[in-house]
Amino acid sequence: MARADELARGLVAHLRRALSAPGVELAEGPTPIGGGFDTEILALRLRGVPSAWAGPLVLRVLRPHHDPVRVLREEATQNVLADLGYPAPRVLLATRDAAPLGAPFLVMTQLPGGPLMERPLGMAGVLLDAQLRLHALDSSPLARVLGEVATFDGYLAALAWRVDLARLTGLAPVIAWLRGRPRPDAAPVVCHGDLHPQNVLIEGRRLSGVLDWPNVLVADPAFDVASTHLILRFVPAELVSVPRSLRWLLRVGQRVLAHRYLAGYRRRRPIRRERLAYYEVAAAMRALVQAGESRRRTVGEPPSALDRSPYAARLLAHVRTLTGVPADLPPPPW
Repeated sequence: MARADELARGLVAHLRRALSAPGVELAEGPTPIGGGFDTEILALRLRGVPSAWAGPLVLRVLRPHHDPVRVLREEATQNVLADLGYPAPRVLLATRDAAPLGAPFLVMTQLPGGPLMERPLGMAGVLLDAQLRLHALDSSPLARVLGEVATFDGYLAALAWRVDLARLTGLAPVIAWLRGRPRPDAAPVVCHGDLHPQNVLIEGRRLSGVLDWPNVLVADPAFDVASTHLILRFVPAELVSVPRSLRWLLRVGQRVLAHRYLAGYRRRRPIRRERLAYYEVAAAMRALVQAGESRRRTVGEPPSALDRSPYAARLLAHVRTLTGVPADLPPPPW
């Protein structure tokens, strides 16, 4: 709790200045919230703040190696979606300045409910509801706010730049494969890019929130489906934040859940096999590049539990199968 208390004290001091409210104090918490592999997340309440800040809040602090602009992108994304009526938490403050807390951070409203992962019955249906509702939104407001960075072409360009910067030569052939094939695009929609049961909140049987928006794109819905399908199928069960009593069920049901999810989406919006395969390669590259960067990093933040897990190896094998390309990653130094 020492780290959580340190962050909370830093936030209070910053808000006293930023809000011109010298009476800001901590009312409840801070309570660490699990779920993020590359952020620190705390729940808290404040007093002495404007009315918009009076309810339960979430503080989300990036790791120091992240691009500070990421918090501004998350702020823009979540507030546009909240304005459209989608259950994304509204961001009250985002700062790229690392000085107050040691890294960029956001403060947002805390949505009601608990993680979908803790309620396995009916999980595929709730996940589908969250994704289909997202894909039904008008994507033009978000496209206007985020611009080229949120397009699929921008996504590929950013991956290629990161591959070159980190000298991930074993992944360069996959970039070439993606660029060298005709892209099976459909009308663009808002794609979460990382939608899975730990990022979905449910209250009773009702979808109450969708969290974690740094990977949003305005792109073919098949990209979003591919991202979710890969996560459901390949993320190791031991990394998932569920009670130990439910982990055996997760291990047994992982492939079943992935199959039910994909079949359910296809019944509502058909996706041809080759289109899904293309976007599974594209979606896998985000995690593979991140794993490669982690393996190249010699100072700063240690690798996350996800980076240390077999997830990257599973994705790499899947990409090789789909492309026939001899993709590779640098060996892990740990």
